[in-house]
Amino acid sequence: MSLKKQLPNILTYSRILAIPVLAVLFLNPMRAWLGDGDADRFAALMFLYAGATDLLDGYLARAWEASTSIGKFLDPIADKLLVATCLMLLVGAHRADMLPALAILCREILVSGLREFLAELRISVPVSKLAQYKTAVQMIAIYLLLIGPSGPWWLAPTISGSVLLWIAALLTLVTGYAYLRNGIRYLSEN
Repeated sequence: MSLKKQLPNILTYSRILAIPVLAVLFLNPMRAWLGDGDADRFAALMFLYAGATDLLDGYLARAWEASTSIGKFLDPIADKLLVATCLMLLVGAHRADMLPALAILCREILVSGLREFLAELRISVPVSKLAQYKTAVQMIAIYLLLIGPSGPWWLAPTISGSVLLWIAALLTLVTGYAYLRNGIRYLSEN
């Protein structure tokens, strides 16, 4: 198989491997060596890398017609692992509120389960535009909260990240409800 065909999957694998590295950078063992500010910056940088690979692997798979079954399977899992890990780290470090983090995680589980169930019935559940906005807001919030007090003062990363996480949680509830409503509507019609 050519590198062109494999590169999107390699990027997905690297995103999965970046998750434990991000966690180690964020947690205390590395802080003693790097210092708090550098640990936050490196963890945030690793998150940016993971986010970039998410955009790039999907783009390349479509542009090069290099979609594979393993890629279709692993890509959404890698995304959810990244978000779940970061939210757990941030809540554990008291940088993120638990309620919006729980809302986001519960919605991800709900929508994943619904998609899996409907896929067995050969029904596709397309991603809505609002869900794409939710993801963008959520990723910006997580980045800001990861960089936290080490970010530029004028950005107020802790405050702006927290506000954006709450906005992402609200969008999460709206989009989760829409997916659930559409799924139930389909099931009741058939």
